[in-house]
Amino acid sequence: MRPRERGVPAAGIDLPRLLRQHLFVVCPNNSGSSFLTAALETSANAWRLPHEGRQMYGYVGPVPWRMRQPDAPPPDLLWAAKPEWIEQLADPARHNWPRTAKAWYFLANASNPTACVFVTKSPTHVLQVEQLAAAFPNARFLFMVRNPYAVCEGICRRQRALTRLYEFGFVRTGANLERMAAEHVAACMAWQRRNIEDYQQSGLFFTYEEMCAAPGEVARRIRGLVPELADLNLRQRLPAKDYNEMLTDMNPRQIASLTGEQIATFNEVFCEQQELLRYFGYDLLEPAA
Repeated sequence: MRPRERGVPAAGIDLPRLLRQHLFVVCPNNSGSSFLTAALETSANAWRLPHEGRQMYGYVGPVPWRMRQPDAPPPDLLWAAKPEWIEQLADPARHNWPRTAKAWYFLANASNPTACVFVTKSPTHVLQVEQLAAAFPNARFLFMVRNPYAVCEGICRRQRALTRLYEFGFVRTGANLERMAAEHVAACMAWQRRNIEDYQQSGLFFTYEEMCAAPGEVARRIRGLVPELADLNLRQRLPAKDYNEMLTDMNPRQIASLTGEQIATFNEVFCEQQELLRYFGYDLLEPAA
């Protein structure tokens, strides 16, 4: 996500006293959270960070790009593909949320000094909702998922673009990128289902597809959860990753770019997770004949 233009800096402001809500976007990587967060951050009542929370100086906790192993690629976009990676990222003992909060509060900025909602996102928050709920007063959560095939396409395309990691990791170890992507997505969806069911009172769930098809309705639902974001608008042109455009459903073009071999490899994982996919409203995609 591109850095936001600075407004009123939080340094010197007693943010804990001012804040009414902490709003966390909880969404796996490559699933649309960059646009959603960018839209939330345009609200006059939003305190925002220049980058996602785990990328900020002062964040105390494990991050995928530092979780290196001698004979395996850093997980980067695939941090839920292996149980040992999940264990590290989900371990409360590896996090210090009070120290992280101090750093976030110092580095945040807003459109005006009376803003009262702190907004941030990190994909790995999918594994940390229980910790966030305990550490941050009045925590609220936006839970979102996206078509798993589109997510896998984005992961594989971007991971292959990281030439150094691909050559060192996947070629050297013989790991299958497509299978790891599907395992990552399935694990994230399993954790997300648990989040949705455990935090119904303080969270709101919708899909990427719903957000794209009915942005006005999704914005209305978000305002119902966090009334302070009364000016939230999802129908606007915003920078998100490599794009700067209106909210657009990218699924058709991404899924159309998949080969039959890629889909078949994804299905080696997804065929065993059909109930999980159906929970979120998704079906298996059959490779073209």
